[in-house]
Amino acid sequence: MIGKLRAGPLRALQDLYAGRIVPPVVIVELEERRHLPSPLLKVREGELLLAALPPRAFLVALDEHGTAWSSRALADRIAAWRDRGASELAFAIGGADGLDAAVIDRAEAILSLGPMTWPHLLVRGMLLEQLYRAQQILAGHPYHRH
Repeated sequence: MIGKLRAGPLRALQDLYAGRIVPPVVIVELEERRHLPSPLLKVREGELLLAALPPRAFLVALDEHGTAWSSRALADRIAAWRDRGASELAFAIGGADGLDAAVIDRAEAILSLGPMTWPHLLVRGMLLEQLYRAQQILAGHPYHRH
């Protein structure tokens, strides 16, 4: 994930859902500290994300041009990936300007959280909640009622 969360409500939201997911999620925060023009910054952030990606991880890129899945569809996809032997899933969240094309090209799937624009730091909590919800759906838990 591009950007570093400081203490506050967004960090609390992230920690709440990250703490509920089993096995524990690993959150890797990446940040380019140099002040670069937007197009160059996006490329550099893409390089950072790809370098941090575990070698055999199944990559899901979060991008506004991706496909919006229901919570149940996300759970079904996670189960299918697991059943096909995917030992690690990685979700890439870009910076304020989105993901570089190199990350999109490397991704096995491209997920959109809908047509609305969301602050990239808020997307973390939203994604983690959906991953927790998918876990609960797959476990048959009533957390997800639809």
